[in-house]
Amino acid sequence: MLNFKHLHYVREVANAGSIARASERLHITPQTISGQITVLEDSLDMKLFHRQGRTLELTEAGHVAVEYANKIFQLGAELEERLQNYPTGHTSPFRVGVSDLVPKPIAYRLLEPAIQLNKQMRIVCTEGKLADLLGELAVHRMELVIADGPMPPNMNIKGFSHKLGSSTLSFFATKELKAKLGKDFPDNMQNAPLLIPSEGSAVRNNLMQWLHEHQIHPQIVGEFDDSALMKAFGLAGTGILVAPTVLEATLKKEGNLQVIGHVKELTDQYYAISVERDITNEAAKAITQHAQAWLQ
Repeated sequence: MLNFKHLHYVREVANAGSIARASERLHITPQTISGQITVLEDSLDMKLFHRQGRTLELTEAGHVAVEYANKIFQLGAELEERLQNYPTGHTSPFRVGVSDLVPKPIAYRLLEPAIQLNKQMRIVCTEGKLADLLGELAVHRMELVIADGPMPPNMNIKGFSHKLGSSTLSFFATKELKAKLGKDFPDNMQNAPLLIPSEGSAVRNNLMQWLHEHQIHPQIVGEFDDSALMKAFGLAGTGILVAPTVLEATLKKEGNLQVIGHVKELTDQYYAISVERDITNEAAKAITQHAQAWLQ
């Protein structure tokens, strides 16, 4: 009989591309992982990996093994979820990851339906880099990942992107900074201090292209891979803040930020990424349905 732990190691190495990276994710020594995979290969009498430069690549048999492993562990996760939902008097966790590039108020609005759905469920929310969150999703430590774009095509992870909706973007500034800029948007952004998302954000390239097309050359005073930190700098008046238009009322109320201009051509999109082609988890369905009604 197959040892599922050995199969788990094979899938982790396949996703990570090397035993060393899989060892870091699993907090297990490389020697242990290598030894366990060898035991499985010996029992099957076939190789599951071959070395390609510094990385390990799956053999044809390895691809078959990983395909079945994905199905096996997905069924295991579904079994765990079903059992957790049985009435026991305890709350069951709904584990969701949120990319750090998704603005916090939007993340809350997206997750709120899941929180209100069932008193017997507690939400376990983890924020982080998208690649790290997708790694957790792949091994079924999460049910859903909320991101500002679909799953990157270069990720060696089986997953499905479900579009939640989008929001146009607006430019915000404190009252004092706005007074210095003048009224003619977007020309008033010429040489003005601007805060932008760091590389890796789905909206950054579109923003930079829009500035180029309009021949606007602001002074970029900060690049951020965390939306909350970028907002804090905007609230402090360090520079113009680029944020989803749906947050206009929130930003005005929280920090007295004022709109200096709306840009319909620029949008921020939001996706739910799951290992399921069709979302069946009750909390995940509530999130997607609410978002698609709330966002554009």
